[in-house]
Amino acid sequence: MTSTMKSINRFLYGPTPEERVRAWQQKLKSEGRQLDREIRQLDQAQGKARQSLKQLAQKGDVKSARILAKEVVRSNKQKERLYVSKARLGSIGTQLSNQLAMVKVTGSLHKSTEIMKLSNQLVRLPQISQSMREMSMEMMKAGIMEEMLDETLEAVDDGEELEEEADQEVEKVLFELTDGKLGQAGTVTTELPHLEDKEAEEEPEMQRMREQLNGLLNG
Repeated sequence: MTSTMKSINRFLYGPTPEERVRAWQQKLKSEGRQLDREIRQLDQAQGKARQSLKQLAQKGDVKSARILAKEVVRSNKQKERLYVSKARLGSIGTQLSNQLAMVKVTGSLHKSTEIMKLSNQLVRLPQISQSMREMSMEMMKAGIMEEMLDETLEAVDDGEELEEEADQEVEKVLFELTDGKLGQAGTVTTELPHLEDKEAEEEPEMQRMREQLNGLLNG
């Protein structure tokens, strides 16, 4: 088929199944690169926060050290989610490659419960939620996915669960980061404590690190 005929067909009938799949694969790669950037930013912020935490430990400022350590734990949880989400993007890419092979034989795309399940999981990640919604709608129109329920398209807020896990792990993190100096000092409260104004003035670097980590986690 000549390029002119392809252009006419595309105008009349829209992209071919092969073109749709390749466009989705490119979008998946783009979203994967965005997650890589998020992970690198968290790594950089964590490195600085860990240095500040050690300095606080040396000063014996247990309260401030615990606040900052909790943010480090939360950012670790976020990194885990990003890594899992990147793996899911790769799984969708593999499923689309299988679809591409089938198109060459049957000439059409087929429903995939695996792609639907992975897309439902990924649409909950705030960083790529909008792109995954758009791609999911395109796949629904192409016949790969069935219509998703409204609740699956809402971002899931598991902040409370993350806080509970952070409470359980903060002792271990403090022990590792401070060579055992603060690992057994007291019990972590469920609610994140707030620094008094005087403490905030004394430790502006610690407060800045908290804000930076929070910005990455909530951005």
